[in-house]
Amino acid sequence: MTFEYKDIVVAVDGSETAEVAFNKAIDIANRNQSKLILSHIVDTRAFSTVEAYDRSLAIRAEKYATELLEDYQKKAEAAGVTNVVIDIDYGSPKVKIAKDVAPKHQADLIICGATGLNVMERFFIGSVSEHIIRYATCDVLVVRDDNKDDE
Repeated sequence: MTFEYKDIVVAVDGSETAEVAFNKAIDIANRNQSKLILSHIVDTRAFSTVEAYDRSLAIRAEKYATELLEDYQKKAEAAGVTNVVIDIDYGSPKVKIAKDVAPKHQADLIICGATGLNVMERFFIGSVSEHIIRYATCDVLVVRDDNKDDE
């Protein structure tokens, strides 16, 4: 019996490692004729105190997320993925991906990069990928960027 993934969430944040994860997700989605859910979590903790004074920061973060995911959607469709869904959410990426985004889409696979943009958070409280592995109820594929040295 061959196992196939049908609903794949790929977490992207604009980092090089997320790009590698996205490319791997395209390959897996094409092999399995899967739905590909492109997920970006706007980390509201990063600007919650500033937002009271400057709402434009939140607006810029949402615009970045929308542009990022629309660009990934075009690339996925150009590469042959026929069912691509965009999912933008707000909060902590490490919590939302495993506990909200994947269950909402009934994902059977989450793909993420081993490292992302938030180096300080990883230093103090652990990586997003580590948290996803710990709390996801489906399979998780953590992708490394072979072109980068370990940080």
